[in-house]
Amino acid sequence: MSVPYEPVNVPALNLRAQYQTIRDEIEPVVRQVLETQGFVMGPEVSSLEAEISEYVGAAHSVGCASGTDALLLPLMAIDLAPGEEVVTTPYTFFATGGSIWRTGARPVFVDIEPDTYNIDPAKIEAAITPRTRAIIPVHLYGQTADMAPIREIADRHGLMVLEDAAQAIGAAYHGARAGTLGTAAAFSFYPSKNLGGFGDGGMVSTDDPVLAHRMARLRVHGMEPKYHHHEVGLNSRLDALQAAVLRVKLRHLDDWTTARREVADRYRSLFASHGLDELVKLPVERPGNFHVYNQFVVRVPGSIRDEFREFLVGRRIGTEIYYPIPLHLQVCFASLGYKLGDFPNSEAAARETIALPIYPELSEEEQRYVVGSMRKFLHEHAYASLSTDHRAA
Repeated sequence: MSVPYEPVNVPALNLRAQYQTIRDEIEPVVRQVLETQGFVMGPEVSSLEAEISEYVGAAHSVGCASGTDALLLPLMAIDLAPGEEVVTTPYTFFATGGSIWRTGARPVFVDIEPDTYNIDPAKIEAAITPRTRAIIPVHLYGQTADMAPIREIADRHGLMVLEDAAQAIGAAYHGARAGTLGTAAAFSFYPSKNLGGFGDGGMVSTDDPVLAHRMARLRVHGMEPKYHHHEVGLNSRLDALQAAVLRVKLRHLDDWTTARREVADRYRSLFASHGLDELVKLPVERPGNFHVYNQFVVRVPGSIRDEFREFLVGRRIGTEIYYPIPLHLQVCFASLGYKLGDFPNSEAAARETIALPIYPELSEEEQRYVVGSMRKFLHEHAYASLSTDHRAA
């Protein structure tokens, strides 16, 4: 099918389209919070905590101010200390490594699998030392890491497993949902997430009542009861307005996930029909996994990635690059002693990946425009080099 001559505006994410479908449900609950003037914590937050626990299948959930704090609170709750280590991936959003650093502990990086972009379990054992306290697998882009071998390693060494499930609410691993696959799990409600609020917000799920109680105290300056401080914690409370909005959205999450998966399937069909599935590496969904497609990330040779993105921007197609600089190459982590070449799969992903528009409301017409535009660039501008690169690979 030919690509329309006039560019169609296809944003990378269209939150306005989502809001139009739930406006009549959202506005009354927001007005209710305004009428009560109870803006911080309270019954909306406790109700959301219970509903998230039920949704993911965990015994406890603790709301907090952001997905970053949802990573930090469990690490604080196990008394992670300076000099200790946490194993994680360098190919992730900064908060994963930053939360470890904030405790004074050391992030120890392990390379990713080249197809799923998740931490490679086969490389974890070699990174563990007597100082290791925890492993943070990141369920990147909406697909869980390979948790069975990770849990086996963690259990053998007596380590906490903290799922970074910021992008993966609703994802599942062999029938068990993200949020129940480790000691604890961190969720983000940043607006771009599949379950996104109208600002920042986060949640930690766990089956451990002692851990849950400690995190609930830490998020309010270590206070219990009021003005009695047992330890120095954080100011990391979840706003009632965010909780009210998220409670409405949670009722729609499974339908939105189904729609995202349908969008992903349409992309695959369109890439195949345009003869692009051998030129562009599409997301891999591992057997036994249930992918929720927070992002639809494709891979092209790094030599043309940036030019390719500029072409799409010129056709009013929104894209994003996750993550152009892996954590081990960030200036603030230079003291860790890592260098270029230490994690080749992470570095290649940073050079070669590009996220295409994906959201439940994305239409087939818009997807045809996206894939048709990609075909135009790849066949007319880079077909020869792409074919050479992929044959060499």
